[in-house]
Amino acid sequence: MSKNFFEIENASFTAGGKNKVNNVNLSIKNEGDIICLLGPSGIGKTTILRTIAGLEKLKNGKIVLKNKILSSKNNHIEPEDRNIALSFQENSLFPHYTVDKNINLGVERKLGKKRKISIRDIIKFLNLKKILNKYPHEISAGEAQRASLARSLISQPDLLLLDEPLSNVDQSFKEEIQVELKKILTNSKITTIIVTHDSYEAFYLGGKCGIILNGQLRQYDDPYNVYHFPNSIEVVNFLNRGILIPAKVTGEDSLENKDLGTIKGNFIKHYPKGSNVKLLLQPEDLEHDDKSNLKLEVVDRKFRGTNFIYTLRTDSKTLIPVFVHSHHIHQHEVDEKFGIKRPINIDHIVCF
Repeated sequence: MSKNFFEIENASFTAGGKNKVNNVNLSIKNEGDIICLLGPSGIGKTTILRTIAGLEKLKNGKIVLKNKILSSKNNHIEPEDRNIALSFQENSLFPHYTVDKNINLGVERKLGKKRKISIRDIIKFLNLKKILNKYPHEISAGEAQRASLARSLISQPDLLLLDEPLSNVDQSFKEEIQVELKKILTNSKITTIIVTHDSYEAFYLGGKCGIILNGQLRQYDDPYNVYHFPNSIEVVNFLNRGILIPAKVTGEDSLENKDLGTIKGNFIKHYPKGSNVKLLLQPEDLEHDDKSNLKLEVVDRKFRGTNFIYTLRTDSKTLIPVFVHSHHIHQHEVDEKFGIKRPINIDHIVCF
């Protein structure tokens, strides 16, 4: 018997007869854990959710929930018998029911079952009270999405599947909902798989994140490791949180780049001395120092509230992002020189 609450084993997912994602192995260890799936549009993330819910057949492999096989090549449990709730990105409300009636369909599914979640609390945190008596065509896309999410939460499934649950929610309201959503899912121990294209959302909500690229689950790990220890150039490029620069390994803890000079730190993977590698350089890896003799040209500056991201150009025309706290007094303008602190030390050196 499986020790995991949920498992996907060697599964290939198809939609419309076409292969979308192949040979997926993924597990959720404990009831109440939350994981997120990240990837570009059209890669097959929604197909995975639809297959877990039973709306698509599994080509090969198997899907197991609470030691019960839901899908395999020779076995398929119907959607209504899986106790899985799927909340779609698009409006999935019944048009002839009010928002209140749509939400309470989730309650009707669980009559007689002890309720872990207060309906009142869900309506309050999703800000739905003012639209309960309206019909789907009378509300916005964001409101419809939140009503669909409320219905899914109230149904208290064994497994909750959320497809881009906050994509239509205003940015000013999104972070508040993220905090409350995580609190409700965690306190109620609702095991959840969230599909999103927003890496910040995935890193906050998910205890683990899966990166789906080119028809494969490329990496499945906790958010810190996905960000700081990406396992391939494809994952680096997808996350777009740094650049790769050429360097030569010069010792057990050092390498050399012609623009930045010597860089020291702990290699995640051993490379023989003299190896030519691509070094992952993330915005927080370099430190600003006005007094440094290593100065690069500012070509762009982005203000992010708590910080600035400066884009610097090296002598070899490489563009390097550098993080600076927004309280730093001396702000640099485009075309000015920007000092990089030496010696350069990076806690963990990731190379390819």
